[in-house]
Amino acid sequence: MNDRENEAKPINDQTGHVSEPAMSAAAIDGAAALRSVFQRVNQAAEKAGRVSDRIRVVAVSKTKPVSLIRQVYDAGHKSFGENYVQEMIEKAPQLPEDIEWHFIGNLQSNKVKPLLTGVPNLAVVESVDDDKIANTLDRVVGNIGRKPLKVMVQVNTSGEESKFGVEPSGCVGLAKHVKEACLNLEFSGLMTIGMADYTSTPENFKMLAKCRSEVCKELGIPEEQCELSMGMSGDFELAIELGSTNVRIGSTIFGAREYPKKN
Repeated sequence: MNDRENEAKPINDQTGHVSEPAMSAAAIDGAAALRSVFQRVNQAAEKAGRVSDRIRVVAVSKTKPVSLIRQVYDAGHKSFGENYVQEMIEKAPQLPEDIEWHFIGNLQSNKVKPLLTGVPNLAVVESVDDDKIANTLDRVVGNIGRKPLKVMVQVNTSGEESKFGVEPSGCVGLAKHVKEACLNLEFSGLMTIGMADYTSTPENFKMLAKCRSEVCKELGIPEEQCELSMGMSGDFELAIELGSTNVRIGSTIFGAREYPKKN
């Protein structure tokens, strides 16, 4: 199973109760779940002495129906994320054009053109992990004539072979390549996925913050201009305390993922 399918079982409220896995879309109140997430984001930001409106919540709607995404959108939310190209291509045209889509899965070069042409309102690709995919994105963005595309460099801060991402030692080089060689891309920050045992491994998030310091020093940009995308349903409060500006919340908003059963 891809590591991006491994978000921890969601805690839905301040009581610490864990959601049941088999909740139908009809039974989910996306608006209420979104409000709960923002309450927790605000509390985590306050604890860390940060301003909560500098923290973006990306609602990750993988495997979820358009009707449920629309429910969360109608509650006033605009930032959504998907992990699979085909799923994003199918959903985006059915939803309002002012949604800011984040692609957060592993992206193959042959899927870049379908993604960019199928989702004109794609705002960010968070998962650039080598020169090849950066170059392909740069070329296709230029060919189709869309505005520069924001990208984040994905860093494998845990050292796990199951995870995608450039090694921490290579993040400066890749970020520099994006900024200097890919004129149709806009380097906007760094992204990582923490280990499963989040609370005892904050070093994954601390490593990304360290990478940001190194990248910003090399590129000569202030750290405020380099986002940190880290934190999912099971660990976003810890990520916020450690500096995250972009948290990717899936099951805590939408309920447990619904994968087709294998024969």
